[in-house]
Amino acid sequence: MSAIVRIQKVDRGHTRSFYLNFPAALADGMQVKKGEQFEWILEDKNTVWLRRVVPKPLRSAPKKSVQPL
Repeated sequence: MSAIVRIQKVDRGHTRSFYLNFPAALADGMQVKKGEQFEWILEDKNTVWLRRVVPKPLRSAPKKSVQPL
């Protein structure tokens, strides 16, 4: 899943901030909860990773039970 977003720049006197909206579809797919912490990881000038600080366990595929003959 991917989403294209735009970065907003806000200048307030001597401070500036950049804002990024996180699409609800991505947040829902990741099961993001209010207040969760994430960290940005800068790989190079074109690649930034967003990683959950406290990882959630990945869903494993359901085990197939073998039926006796």
